[in-house]
Amino acid sequence: MATRRARPAADALPALPRTLTYRLHQVHKLTDQESQRRYPLEAGLSLADARCLVTVGAFEPLSVKDLALRANLDKGQASRAAQWLAAQGLVAKADHPGDGRGVVLTLTPAGRRTARRAMDFIARRNDEIFGCLSAAEQAQLGALLDRLVAHAQQPTD
Repeated sequence: MATRRARPAADALPALPRTLTYRLHQVHKLTDQESQRRYPLEAGLSLADARCLVTVGAFEPLSVKDLALRANLDKGQASRAAQWLAAQGLVAKADHPGDGRGVVLTLTPAGRRTARRAMDFIARRNDEIFGCLSAAEQAQLGALLDRLVAHAQQPTD
């Protein structure tokens, strides 16, 4: 006697674990957990503070608003991070030339040294995370991610 395979109900949800957004989030969470554990050891900063510091270094001089945008933070988070980094002597704050209420952020010499340690760690983490891919696959993934970011930045109707 032949057995019948059960058919999924017409209203069954699609397989969540196969969706791209689910898998991207899973990679993000898995890699961030390890990074959060290791950043204080490697760079002497929390993951969030290190991200802000290297963002300032990559795009300096940078306003707090631009730090928020580039580091994927809200303006309050960026302002608190900038304040903390300045209090630690890692970031210098100067009056914004075009906005009397705003400031621009730049790295101090100590901030530059710390950012360099953080960037070295980022390079090692990238090798650990993406080392299972060939150089060609990494380049292809990078190009695809660039397209996704550009697409996501487009205004929606």
